[in-house]
Amino acid sequence: MSTYKDELERAMLELSLKEDTIFLGQSLEYGGIAMAHTFDKIPLEKKVEMPVAENLQLGISIGMSLNGFVPISIMTDGQFQPKVIIRVAFGATHPVNPQEQHLGDFSDAYEKMLKTVEVVRLRDKDEIVEQYLRAYNRKDGVSTILVEGHQF
Repeated sequence: MSTYKDELERAMLELSLKEDTIFLGQSLEYGGIAMAHTFDKIPLEKKVEMPVAENLQLGISIGMSLNGFVPISIMTDGQFQPKVIIRVAFGATHPVNPQEQHLGDFSDAYEKMLKTVEVVRLRDKDEIVEQYLRAYNRKDGVSTILVEGHQF
């Protein structure tokens, strides 16, 4: 009788036999993440070891898919805790309306989606430096999105 792990390994091996598949992610070859063992039987030429750069990884995956590949993109799901300061701003409608993707304050959505990221809304100019330095000095493995308005 097979185990859950056995079936994951079998699924990855089956996918690796497809001519158009490629595996992208962290620790595919050298271990270090819980699912690394499920890639042991995959040929080296089918694996692309990636840095912990999920946006880059997904961008590459999308590009490869547009060129006929079927990328299997593996993420770490919390096994690394990089600290990142993310500066976002929602803009003004004048002199040019940049449309919703640049006008909307998506802070509420970020807070609901992200588990290890704190969203800080910079409403008062007197808190700007303090909040950026707080984000920089964090020791808890939490990244920070600092949301700026269009007051500048």
